[in-house]
Amino acid sequence: MTQDHRALALLLFSAFVAVTLAITTWAGRNRRGSAEEFYAGGRLFSPMENGFAIAGDYMSAASFLGISGLIAIFGYDGFLYSIGFLVAWLVALLLVAEPLRNSGRYTMGDVLAYRMRQRPVRTAAGTSTIVVSIFYLLAQMAGAGVLVSLLLGITSDAGKILIVALVGLLMIVYVSIGGMKGTTWVQMVKAVLLIGGTILITFLVLLKFDFNISDLLGKAADNSGKGAAFLEPGLQYGANGTSKLDFLSLGIALVLGTAGLPHILIRFYTVPNAKAARKSVNWAIGIIGVFYLMTIALGFGAAALISQDEIIASNPSGNTAAPLLALHLGGVDSAWGAILLATISAVAFATILAVVAGLTLASSSSFAHDIYANVIKKGTATEKEEVRAARLATIGIGAVSILLGALARDLNVAGLVALAFAVAASANLPTILYSLFWKRFTTQGALWSIYGGLIVAVGLVLFSPVVSGDPKAMFPDVDFAWFPLKNPGIISIPFGFLMGWLGTILSKEEPDAGKYAELEVRSLTGTGAH
Repeated sequence: MTQDHRALALLLFSAFVAVTLAITTWAGRNRRGSAEEFYAGGRLFSPMENGFAIAGDYMSAASFLGISGLIAIFGYDGFLYSIGFLVAWLVALLLVAEPLRNSGRYTMGDVLAYRMRQRPVRTAAGTSTIVVSIFYLLAQMAGAGVLVSLLLGITSDAGKILIVALVGLLMIVYVSIGGMKGTTWVQMVKAVLLIGGTILITFLVLLKFDFNISDLLGKAADNSGKGAAFLEPGLQYGANGTSKLDFLSLGIALVLGTAGLPHILIRFYTVPNAKAARKSVNWAIGIIGVFYLMTIALGFGAAALISQDEIIASNPSGNTAAPLLALHLGGVDSAWGAILLATISAVAFATILAVVAGLTLASSSSFAHDIYANVIKKGTATEKEEVRAARLATIGIGAVSILLGALARDLNVAGLVALAFAVAASANLPTILYSLFWKRFTTQGALWSIYGGLIVAVGLVLFSPVVSGDPKAMFPDVDFAWFPLKNPGIISIPFGFLMGWLGTILSKEEPDAGKYAELEVRSLTGTGAH
């Protein structure tokens, strides 16, 4: 873009950010400073409001930037991410949403601590929540760096790192000022903006091809340089047995991971009861389903209208495909192109801010409520002290996310999010399901499940091509990768379930049958729920 057009784009982009900050400040006014208000927004949100907030929390940079880029580069195989992210909600709806809302108060640790020894399981739950959230935050930070760099024309690594740092600071401000109430309103607004922006781009792409999807796909295949293979399975995952196994691992992680994501689980506590939680998930599925259907137009539209070389030159992992598509649809070096690019970039940036706020809130809440209030202070902390600890934790988690996000700035954001799904499904999901539905489950089983799944999942990622041994790795110049798959789910998820079972079987602890009966009644009926 020319300097004038870039200034116009930056102005519009800044206006969007200012509006979201104003919403957060408005929502955070007249705070009473209570824990329920900070963690759960007073439980006052309706199912529709919470459904939009869940969708806003879930449709992250991975969805808008990462999947679009993967489709633009790998065609059919990239769209598999959309299918996995959507199907995953069936597990959350059928197994987790209502029982978790009835059984807990603010965090996953509340559910585990109900029938087990509080201090060890809350420590484990808090640790797992923070690790999963940081993995997810990496993707959002990487997406933000790529997005603003494109808008401002920044190409240097130092400039991209500075952008990541600014996103981290904004994230801290959102959570500290607005708490759950402010975060929820930003997520609702972001969901509306994202759906609106995606509908606009989809309409413009289809208009280019006279609403003939067949012509769109044909042009995408021709322009990709890969021909018919672009529209068939196997371009990314079908080259050999290892890549096919990697796809299977990815699919398992995507389908099972959502039900263990901390920033999604805490959203179930922001509604008055379990019925509202179920309805809010139904709303979210509808909104998310519409969005993922339109990723076909985003990804294949970018492949049809932009050369592969231009997409990869802008970002090696394709994360800028959707903003570049907006620029080309409006006209490169035209005012309309600048306006459309700024609008879509602002929507994507609002997406990132909403998700990082939700993630930071989930991890800081778990630290303050599970570790600080119930482990360090042994239940003696006042609500004011607990909320203060959550705000301090927000700063610490933000600092770690900035550091790691700077290292992950060139990785595909959808792939990074898939890692978070794998860690969540390995450590959190087995423990939640065992706790809710297995009478014999013990404290040792919970600890073995969480720590076992967590250590194996994170360990395999560290020694995988995601971190080293690959040109697109976090550290491309070194090679200490011995695990061949980019997603550990196929190993770590069964291991988490196995360790939960084995720890329980080998435990000498006698489970409290009375406590399980109380939990069962509460989870199924809502009697005694907060």
